[in-house]
Amino acid sequence: MNTNLLKKEWLKYEKIKFEGWDFSYIDDSWENETLPWDYTEIINRYLSSDLELLDMGTGGGEFLLSLNHPYEKTSVTEGWQPNIELLKMKLVPLGIKLAPIGDDDIIHYVDNSFDIIINRHESFNIEEIKRVLKLNGVFITQQVGGKNGNRLSNMLIPSFQPKYATLNLKNMLRDLKECNFEIMFADESFPYQKFFNMKALIYYAKVIEWEFPGFNVRDNFNQLLDVYKELVRKGYVLNYEHRFIIVARNTKLS
Repeated sequence: MNTNLLKKEWLKYEKIKFEGWDFSYIDDSWENETLPWDYTEIINRYLSSDLELLDMGTGGGEFLLSLNHPYEKTSVTEGWQPNIELLKMKLVPLGIKLAPIGDDDIIHYVDNSFDIIINRHESFNIEEIKRVLKLNGVFITQQVGGKNGNRLSNMLIPSFQPKYATLNLKNMLRDLKECNFEIMFADESFPYQKFFNMKALIYYAKVIEWEFPGFNVRDNFNQLLDVYKELVRKGYVLNYEHRFIIVARNTKLS
């Protein structure tokens, strides 16, 4: 094993550009176990063309556009500046409304604006959700739980501490119920994740920086070598995701 050649090759991988929230670049290089629910199908149970829709943390808008909801009844939030600039060119000209959102999770739309709010893997403030959601409006969120990717994080990052250790289905259900949301559906899953080459693994670790804080090839090269040994031995590197989903109805205005 020529470590100098490996380092040179791996340094190239961490420079690969990432845009939107699209992992299609590594489609053939990893495998994610299917969740026991279908996020799109659940949304379509509640979404109709006459409803005002908000998609929180829309990324590059790829998923939102797949819903084919009327543009004039669609709004989005996004917090990552490169995506905001992309959305200004991609969604705003269609008539979709855009509001940047910061770390405080303040939603810059007026009270009682939306019939349905969807949120996939985006942080949120429950009081803000309640404020902009109409009475009997529906909130659908699929979240990445605090145990997500912990196996790989512990392999790559010395003394790793999960940033969102308390984020799980039980705690979020409690918080929503305290704010007078009716829970209509909830589930939680820990699907496996497999990386079949180092290119996909390094690309992923660079993007998901909150699970791999400070990760880079030079500083974590020894850890990457240990991961590479598992890849050679097994044919893949094993990781586990943590996902949960909630459908909740706003039964009382703020």
